[in-house]
Order: sequence, then C-alpha cells, then structure tokens
Amino acid sequence: MAEYLGLAYYAETPVVIWNVQRTGPSTGLPTRTSQGDLTQAYFNSHGDKDFIILLPGSVNECFEFGWRAFDIAERIQTPVFVLSDLDLGMNQWMTPEFVYPDSAMDRGKILWEEDLKKILEERQGDWGRYLDIDGDGIPYRTVVGNTHPRSAYFTRGTGHDEYGKYSEEGDIWERGMERIKKKFETAKDFLPKPVTTECKNARFAIISMGSADPAVMEAIDQLKAQGVGADYMRIKAIPFHDEVRAFIEKHDRVYVVETNRDGQLRQLLTIAFPELAVRLRKAAHLDGLPLTAQWVRETIMNQEVK
Repeated sequence: MAEYLGLAYYAETPVVIWNVQRTGPSTGLPTRTSQGDLTQAYFNSHGDKDFIILLPGSVNECFEFGWRAFDIAERIQTPVFVLSDLDLGMNQWMTPEFVYPDSAMDRGKILWEEDLKKILEERQGDWGRYLDIDGDGIPYRTVVGNTHPRSAYFTRGTGHDEYGKYSEEGDIWERGMERIKKKFETAKDFLPKPVTTECKNARFAIISMGSADPAVMEAIDQLKAQGVGADYMRIKAIPFHDEVRAFIEKHDRVYVVETNRDGQLRQLLTIAFPELAVRLRKAAHLDGLPLTAQWVRETIMNQEVK
C-alpha cells in the first residue's frame, strides 16, 4: 500500500486516506487511542515525497475535514491523509450541529472541452498533463467525459516529462520532482490554518494537535488560576503554515503536547524548523487513554522547575 501512495504522489492522482489511530505497533491496544501514526503518514512510501496531513480536533472537524480533504486532494492533485484517533472515533460525543459545505466541490484545475480548446489556442497547441503553466507547481488535467480529441494523456508512475512521455533523463526527473515539491508550498493556502490562543505575560507556549486539545485547554485554565500564563496553538494541517514558524519564534520554550511515545509532532516541527529546534520541548505520553489536564499541567511545570 505504501508503494501505491508513492504512485499517487508521482502520478499526481487525488486520493484521500482516513486513519483512525489506535495504539500500536502491531495489534497493540486495539481499543485504545493514540496519535502514533503521524510520522508513518509523513514518511510513507519510498523516495522523496511530501504528503498533506489533516488533524481534526473534534467530531465536528472530523465531519468538516471529511469533505474538505477531497477538495484539497483534487486541488493539489495528491494524496491527503486525515488522522483522527479512537478517542474521537469510538467514544460517544455530543456535538453542535454539523455545518454542511455551502459551495460546490472544488475539483481544481480540470479542463473541459472549451477550456482545453482555449489553452491550446493560447499556447499554440502546447498542452501537457504535467506542464506547469501557472507557476504554482499544479498542472492542468482532464477527466473522463471530456470529448476533445486532445484530452487523453498517460498517467505515469515511472519517469516522465511534462507531456507524460517516458523518460529516464536525470534533468527531466529532477525538474519534475522540483515542480511537484512546489505544489506543497501552494497547498498551504488551501489547508486549515492553526488556531492560536494568547494571553498577557505568557511564561511559555504550548503546541498540540487533534484530540489532545481539550486536555490542553483545561490545563491552560488550571495554570492561569495558579498565575501561570501560556500561549497556545493547535495545528490542524501539515505542511505547516507560516504562522507556526512565527509562533515558535515568539517563545523561548514551546511544549509540544501529544499522545504518543516519541513526540512525533515535535520531530516533524524540528525537521521543518531546525533552527528553532532548541525551543521545542517534548511533552508526549502514551498509555492508551486520552490525555488529562492534570498530566499536561504537571509535565510542563516539572520541566519549568528544572
């Protein structure tokens, strides 16, 4: 399955993969929760690649990200992971009414007959499935049902040029891979932005994701009652928005709270912002149960004392 994800990445085929995470490895604790599959999703398949990951923090966001993931996959033409977990996926929750999308599905750069005719005229007959016309890394595509005689193309998982023609030339391969990489900078504009809560005279900051959010929010209230202020950011998507860098840069100590053993979100933040790694503190815990505010508060304050 991992190799097929690489195929979808390089052939630029929209795919959505849902993962309701449980405690692993192996069968692990099959009825317990975890946020332990983040690095698996991020590094999946072989070779150089990037994957979009959405991180819902509530049942309502699971519903929202369910349809939004398809818009993003079609717009960027790439696989999209949605990482929920058993805390959200198996427990019963009371939620506000779900908000349904108020616009049509965003299928991205799809060419129908008139669109393709116009591009061919503007470019003097030059159109290729993997050709970056707009400079954002995202090519145009056609789909089944387009009757224009130039609408067909090869979808290749092997080396290819901008027109889908097979190639093992190094410069063509490198050019194509750099163009695909550019898409994930473009993607940041289409991904859910992080949510930030700030307070006056914050002593430190906290970053978390997904279902860790309620425990962190409660812990922040408890800390505030003790006279300790903390700024907070919940990350909703990877690749990280520019706001994430700015948030880390504002604080000397940022505790990354998550439900896994190794601090996987902290690992990915360190990879994305290596020059800021010294500011990132691990606050990871895995016993198969949802995090508690008490654990979050005590873990952070124990490190603060040191």
